[in-house]
Formats: sequence, C-alpha cells, structure tokens
Amino acid sequence: MSRLFSQTSRKRISWHNNDELTKRVLDCFLGSIALMVFMVPILTFALLIKLTSKGPALYWSDRVGRNNVIFSMPKLRTMRTGTEVVATHLLPNPERCLTPIGSFLRRSSLDELPQLWCIVRGEMSFVGPRPALFNQNNLINLRTENGVHILRPGLTGWAQVNGRDDLSIPEKVELDAFYLRHLSLALDARIVMLTLLKVINREGVSH
Repeated sequence: MSRLFSQTSRKRISWHNNDELTKRVLDCFLGSIALMVFMVPILTFALLIKLTSKGPALYWSDRVGRNNVIFSMPKLRTMRTGTEVVATHLLPNPERCLTPIGSFLRRSSLDELPQLWCIVRGEMSFVGPRPALFNQNNLINLRTENGVHILRPGLTGWAQVNGRDDLSIPEKVELDAFYLRHLSLALDARIVMLTLLKVINREGVSH
C-alpha cells in the first residue's frame, strides 16, 4: 500500500511540474469563453424554471472540493423546493421531485452549465472527479483513503464517462483513483470528447 501511494505521489509531482499550470490556464481561458457563449441559454433556462415552478432558478449546494474544502456549487434547479438534500438515487421517488423541465435539464446535462463559474474561479476544473455532496461521507472517506481528495473536482470525469449514475461508490472511487494515477492533458482531452458523446446519447443518467 505504501509503495502504491509513493508511486502516486511521484506521479503527482511529475504532473504538477509538467501540466497542472497549463491545465489551470486552459480552464480559466476556455471557461471564460464558454461562460460567455452559454450565458444566453443559462438565462433562458433560468427564466423557464422561474415560470414553471416556485423557488430560485439556481440551486446552490455545498460540495467537497480540493483537499476536502467545502465550496458552494451552482446548478440550474431541477428539483422542487423542499426536496431532501441527498444523492438523487437515494430519493424514494425522484421523478415526483423534478420540476416540469427538470428531467430535460438533467438528461441533457444543461443543469451543469452554471458550474462554468466555479471553473473560472478555480474551485473546479473541466475534468476531475465529480464533487461529492457535503454529506456523502462514504464517498468522501474512500476518496481520501485513495488520495483522490488532492484533485480539483471536475465538470466531468473518468467515472462520468464510464457509468455515471450506474456506478456504485467503490466503483466510482476506483475510476477516480485510475484518473489520479494517469493524469495527463491527453487523458483530459479524451474524457471531454467521450463526455460530449455521452451527453448527445444521454447515457448514464438515471433521472
């Protein structure tokens, strides 16, 4: 086990020296452009949410960021106000909790667009493990045990393109750990391309 962490640490140092600054610059540059491009769709969907359900257009949730630091992450609200703050698959009847356009936003992943703001701010990256809810203790602890907590969370990630909602927590963390061990801009580019295909085909989203 110590040998594995040693190898991971060396990989992390190599990544830090070679690619991390480049990745952050790309995140900031491309995130700013994407935020401007998608501002009109974000505002349009925000208006539709306000017109079709009670409550704010944006839903801010406490998420676990890099090194387990909590930050507020925005999404276009897809659930009715008062819905329990847990992972969607833990709700007894998630379909009844969705707003009139909530299902469309979730299946198309358009509800994630406001997170571009977190990418520009540096709380998130385009690619990385998806940020856990503050109360997903099993996921948080297992990621920490595997060293995954040192990564900046992402808009998409290796687990997202390999099952997403269909994965168990141990399976997600195993994929997150694989990403940690194989960090590279080439892998990030591959994940982004696979994500676009998954979004177009609406794969891996249960609700």
